[in-house]
Amino acid sequence: MSDAFTMLKEIKETGKKVVGFYCVFAPQELVLAADALGFALCATKEEAIPAGEKTLPRNFCPLIKSSYGFAVTDKCPYFLYSDLIIGETTCDGKKKMFELMKEFKPVHVMKLPQSYLDDNDKAYWLSEVKVLKDVLEKELDAEITEDKLREAIKVLNKERLLMQQLAEYMKHDPVPLTGQDFLKLMWGRNFVTDRAEFAEQLKSVISDVADSVAKGEAAMPKGAKRIIVTGVPTGIGSEKVIKIIEDCGAAVVYIENCSGMKQFVTLVDENKPPLEAIAEKYLATPCSCMSPNPTRLQILAQLVKDYKADGIVDITWQGCHTYNVESRVVKEFLKQNGDTPFMQIETDYSQGDVEQIKTRVQAFLEMMG
Repeated sequence: MSDAFTMLKEIKETGKKVVGFYCVFAPQELVLAADALGFALCATKEEAIPAGEKTLPRNFCPLIKSSYGFAVTDKCPYFLYSDLIIGETTCDGKKKMFELMKEFKPVHVMKLPQSYLDDNDKAYWLSEVKVLKDVLEKELDAEITEDKLREAIKVLNKERLLMQQLAEYMKHDPVPLTGQDFLKLMWGRNFVTDRAEFAEQLKSVISDVADSVAKGEAAMPKGAKRIIVTGVPTGIGSEKVIKIIEDCGAAVVYIENCSGMKQFVTLVDENKPPLEAIAEKYLATPCSCMSPNPTRLQILAQLVKDYKADGIVDITWQGCHTYNVESRVVKEFLKQNGDTPFMQIETDYSQGDVEQIKTRVQAFLEMMG
């Protein structure tokens, strides 16, 4: 968006409602069925952190400090023009941030269960999705019907399938896209105003990538070490680790985290009652806030095989306790299931540790032989 402020201002003047969210647990089908525009909110740039630290502790997760800093300064147009913010209890830091946000913005917080495996947790989450439906109808003066939900499910499932199709091309050696460019595509879909147009744009990109593969054109040299990135959300502005990996000559073939492919790998079942199917899809997200979280481990093991990965890099933000703890679990699981080379990088949004990370990545790649 060259000028998101102007674009959103013009949209609001037409009477269109805007909903902001921070996490992939926010059911976007409900927003679409309410005839509103849903946008991911600014949270991945260092520039907003000083403003966030005026209220939040300095040792907080950088994602939360950036989120709050953008919110209180009105520098995020998507937050500024949102009629409602959908929050979620994925961590204690976010819960307290949303508590503060409620002082100056309408915020609805979805309360997540502790697990996605238990039937009681599934029933609880379904009730939270139903509450969100009621809140959206009231706050946006909209009616969310079953037909609208079914249509929204089809639209977003189509996007997910296109993203899956694009990801399949990253199995090639050499890879046709850099991890940085693939991230831009996944990140860009968070700011789309016309979903049908975006689907056509994706098809065009897929066609171009298919042509590149057919011609033997590539973004990285054939035989480059193949790396899967996992861990915390990594968006445009905080992608330094992905850049460092590729600057060191390796190919990032898959970005597993929730700003990457995690949100696209599971479809909403179009044959089930809409709210039940939506609740089921979103609760299945294998986030580290869930305990236990076996699905993430199983997915990573399968991705190593499917993408012929030489190693996995796990990115953890400083202050993100759930991903920090789970990193050890992932490492031990991978060691016992194929002994895949693994490295955790704990960092923040600053550039102060770039050279240190680069040295570690170079050693990691050399260790693979």
